[in-house]
Amino acid sequence: MALDCTYRLHIPHRVGQLAKLTTRIAEHGGVIGDIVTVSVARHEALREITVEVRDKAHADELARALGELEDVSVSWYHDRAFIAHEGGKLRTSGKPVTTVQEVRDVYTPGVARVSQAIAEHPELADRFTMIGRSVAIVTNGSRVLGLGDIGPVAAMPVMEGKALFYSQFVGLTAVPILIDSHDVDEIVETVLRIAPGFGAIHLEDISAPACFEIERRLDEALPKPVMHDDVHGTAVSTFAAALAACRHVGLRLDKAVVGQIGLGAAGSGIANLIHDAGVDRLVATDPNPAARERAAASGLEVVDGVEAVMAQADVVIATSGQPGLIRPEWVRPGTVVLALTNPAPEIEPEAALAAGAAFAADGTSVNNVLGYPGIFKGALEAGATRINVEMKRAAAWALAGLTVESELVPDVLDPAVHAAVAEAVRKAAIESGAGAGRDETPLR
Repeated sequence: MALDCTYRLHIPHRVGQLAKLTTRIAEHGGVIGDIVTVSVARHEALREITVEVRDKAHADELARALGELEDVSVSWYHDRAFIAHEGGKLRTSGKPVTTVQEVRDVYTPGVARVSQAIAEHPELADRFTMIGRSVAIVTNGSRVLGLGDIGPVAAMPVMEGKALFYSQFVGLTAVPILIDSHDVDEIVETVLRIAPGFGAIHLEDISAPACFEIERRLDEALPKPVMHDDVHGTAVSTFAAALAACRHVGLRLDKAVVGQIGLGAAGSGIANLIHDAGVDRLVATDPNPAARERAAASGLEVVDGVEAVMAQADVVIATSGQPGLIRPEWVRPGTVVLALTNPAPEIEPEAALAAGAAFAADGTSVNNVLGYPGIFKGALEAGATRINVEMKRAAAWALAGLTVESELVPDVLDPAVHAAVAEAVRKAAIESGAGAGRDETPLR
């Protein structure tokens, strides 16, 4: 697995030394990223160079090669992912308390009046506690990224990352909830018991088909937004990417035949959202009989095999988990191909384009981080009791509308993107009857 490795190097501070380093890195197959100057003295510079390497063995090999250069020494080198995760990615903080009066306001005796008001009017909790801006990120670690069933504790770095984006992009507090169980009843019961402390429930990295049942039961039982991000967040981002890709080649998605290859959690969500959005025809396939049965029950047209999808579809979306599944000879001229399995797609974009595709992209271009922060923010602002298809469609259209001409999706780091998604979802929630907005009038 490729990794980004940072090397801290002592190098002579004279002409040509940095060029020698970069040449040596290139000779050993490294791809240079950031170069940071830590310090410069009269005769020596201390620099940190980040290099993309193939794996740990390649990182070790490059360290030895750099250390063999004259007057160069390697202080240390580390995988940047582990540097970024040192001590975890989340911190708990609150309003600062600096005076005795503020102690009286936020704790005793003032807090009793707020608690009494909430006891009499429970809806005030959303306004006067963190509940109205908090999300529980729930996982049992049964299907984490491409790693499979690695358990809830090993899933924690992913959950922390999700929570980090909530805070940075839309100002929500998200708390990872790790459930050590594969039993659907136990997971549902656990979430129901902790749900009063949160405004919304974000399900993450729970394997199919259990994830569908868990989401359905929680959605029915809780009067608050519940969404499995692997299903619906991915669907929103992919729908937006498909709209943008079709725009690039002058194709109307609603008039195209859309093909969905793979009907796991992500594939099912994508197929159902695009189908419900009103495309003329969507055909889908999966080798799993249960997945095909679920798709047919949802009103999708199921066909037999990948080649059958490729023979009919104008827009192909693949989430099969099988690298290299799509053969170049199956690509029809003019097709839009989104092969989204990571880290290696069903077909490389270059191969699809060479075979005649009008547009092709892989999973590095489509990120569900574009969807879920704004979706939950908009749902909470609307006071929504659920996340419906109108809200998801609004999020996708907002993302597609923000995509610049040369890109497939907008900039994931732009706060304005997430704000636009949140506003679109808020409006859709209210217009569709899923939410009524928040009462922010002062108390008398």
